[in-house]
Amino acid sequence: MLTPPRTVVRRDGGLYALERALQRRGFRHVAGADEAGRGACAGPLVAAAAILPEGRRGEIDELADSKLLTPAARERVYDEVVARALAYAVVVIPAEEVDARGLHVCNLAAMRRALASLTTRPEYVLTDGFGVDGLDVPGLAVWKGDRVAACVAAASVLAKVTRDRMMVELDGRFPGYGFAEHKGYITAEHSAALRVLGPCREHRFSYVNVAAVSGRDGRPPRARRPVGTDAASPEPAAGLPGLGPGAFAGRPDEPMGHCGASGGTVGVALGEQPRPPASVGEDVVMEGGVR
Repeated sequence: MLTPPRTVVRRDGGLYALERALQRRGFRHVAGADEAGRGACAGPLVAAAAILPEGRRGEIDELADSKLLTPAARERVYDEVVARALAYAVVVIPAEEVDARGLHVCNLAAMRRALASLTTRPEYVLTDGFGVDGLDVPGLAVWKGDRVAACVAAASVLAKVTRDRMMVELDGRFPGYGFAEHKGYITAEHSAALRVLGPCREHRFSYVNVAAVSGRDGRPPRARRPVGTDAASPEPAAGLPGLGPGAFAGRPDEPMGHCGASGGTVGVALGEQPRPPASVGEDVVMEGGVR
């Protein structure tokens, strides 16, 4: 039996080289998946998946790792991804699920569900940094995948913009923490607010810095979230800015609901240790970049 020739992807081939190589080998629908909010100590964890069309239609101006884009550029790219993607999906995991299930478990579950929710079935999956098991298609974990593969970069923009919009909305409901500025990451201002105000229900009580100011730091990590809070219950995900008409929110065991015109869905999935605290509030710091 003849062995098919190896596919070589050059490092200088650009953001679309890996997907184009896979498509030449017969994998037409290549999905990318990524998350936002893993390093934050407040707010939801958001995962997204996207399949871009083949050819020029799938090439989006300014598309790059979301952490390398300005907020205005991310918004422009977000609109282009939503308009052009063959399918996209966004999954939101609230802070209480992160506390209950653990960060890494939630991260895998969210990415798995985002991929499973795509209305176009992927033939190959690219993920950022680590593999996602339980998929019935071949896949590859790509180091810094949001800087290497266009579909992963598209997913990173979907996740980041969705989460940032949610954090701005939460800033209005929980004033004083500066959520609109640092997006729930650990900054000097956020730490000072935590010491003065204490944590709110949108904080992750399983994180050491939040547990330390909650008065419950002697409790096991999964037991640190208070049973009751003085804050009102959050509105459904469909009522949050950026999730748009047709968005779906429900219990983790409920099926995904409505889809947008481009095949997008939004849902809530089931939510170990957090990454080391960052000194500034953007995801770029969690990847060793510079703000």
